[in-house]
Amino acid sequence: MHLAGCALPARERPGALRADVLARLGPPSATFALPPGERLLYSELPAGFAAYALDFDASGRLLRNEQVLTQTRFENLPLGTWTSADVQRTFGAPLRVERVARFDGDIWTYRFRHNSDLRLAHVHLDRQGVVRQVLFTDELPNFDNARD
Repeated sequence: MHLAGCALPARERPGALRADVLARLGPPSATFALPPGERLLYSELPAGFAAYALDFDASGRLLRNEQVLTQTRFENLPLGTWTSADVQRTFGAPLRVERVARFDGDIWTYRFRHNSDLRLAHVHLDRQGVVRQVLFTDELPNFDNARD
């Protein structure tokens, strides 16, 4: 993610102008059209644990700023109705996309922090791109560097 200087998406407040936000934060990770305007998504993935959805109205004023990679947001995904487009518009690109033998579709994995725990949300999308389930695991430390 590109951030100009030490500017942080979390500091942006409702009422800010889109042009000013872009000048402070630089280009977003992704941009999505919304009925009232536009969403700029600033994601810290793959290395970080947060993604900020900044929603602007049609006149370019910031309506809301939300850190979306949370346990609650993932727990409340509408199963059977949300699609991969809804997931991406809400959370941005996943940390990784995988397939397993026990599920006929893709599994999108997102990293996030819950309290002080490092967690992974695994969003299961069937072949039609519909969310079927969300599972959670703890992110374990990477011991690959200790194998020398």
